[in-house]
Amino acid sequence: MTLGIGIIGAGPVTQAIHLPAVAGLSDRLRVAHVMDVDAATAAAVAARAGAAYSTTVEELLADPAVDLVAVCSPHQFHAEQAEAACRAGKRGVLVEKPLATTLDEARAIAEASRDSGVPVVVGAMHTYDPAWLAAERAWGDLPETVRRVRSRIVLPPNARFESAATQLHTDPVFPARSGGPAAAIRGAILGLAIHNLPLVRRFLPEIESVDLVRPLQPFGYVLTMRGGGRTAELIGYLHGGWRPEWTFEAWGDEGELRLDFTPSYVRAGSATAELRTGAGTRLFGPYPDNGYAGEWRHLAAVATGAEPVRYGTADVVADLAYALNLADRAAALLLQGATA
Repeated sequence: MTLGIGIIGAGPVTQAIHLPAVAGLSDRLRVAHVMDVDAATAAAVAARAGAAYSTTVEELLADPAVDLVAVCSPHQFHAEQAEAACRAGKRGVLVEKPLATTLDEARAIAEASRDSGVPVVVGAMHTYDPAWLAAERAWGDLPETVRRVRSRIVLPPNARFESAATQLHTDPVFPARSGGPAAAIRGAILGLAIHNLPLVRRFLPEIESVDLVRPLQPFGYVLTMRGGGRTAELIGYLHGGWRPEWTFEAWGDEGELRLDFTPSYVRAGSATAELRTGAGTRLFGPYPDNGYAGEWRHLAAVATGAEPVRYGTADVVADLAYALNLADRAAALLLQGATA
């Protein structure tokens, strides 16, 4: 059975990531409808997939060829559009991260999902990476024994990957950042750090304090936090020329874990994972698919009843609450330093 996907928002992520990912799963998925407020962009992107197009969410949701909905619009529209997709009775919804901009919005999405029975998946691609899932099956009690966690995301600007992955119909237009350092650090956490935060939360479930926040120019951060006797260091930096590095590491009393991810726009297979315990070292990956293929494969399986939802609404709401908590604490620490 091939499921039709309706994509809300035809920007760079849709063009350079989701269209290629879905094309690689043509035995079970196809893009059926593309919606964008810019009619020319919607038409051009839809033509690449042989899909219908429109300029309103209502038209997309009314299309009987749409079984699954992908919400790839700007963050502030996620909640309203995800709720509408649930109420329309579609078979599943994928929402790009972050799930919403507030906890109340996230809870409203979760309520709409429960009431309608329509599953909602968040596009946190690393939690669907085959190497992460393989390591998870093998690591035993490592999450309970970890003492230190580190997440590093050091990449060129997205535009460099976008131009290599596809020819964008139009260059994206982003509003100028405003609001000072506190707003910038919130944006960096909810726009960049959030990719790895579900992984961090698995090993440091509760944030008790944020002890260091340092913004990096032109875009990035260094921060440290603590909770439950554990510490975490998060580094994110979009730069002009350094070698890409996207890693997650966790160290415990009796084991350690390291994952090396490929950049988001690179369809080069999964991460590689190295798990060291007293029993020896185990390596996982690289596997042929990355986390983007993994999340689409999983949503298709959920929609057809072949698999249960891997991360339920309580999990994805908790992930957003964690990210918002970190963003709020980091912004407050910066403001405290500015006024001291």
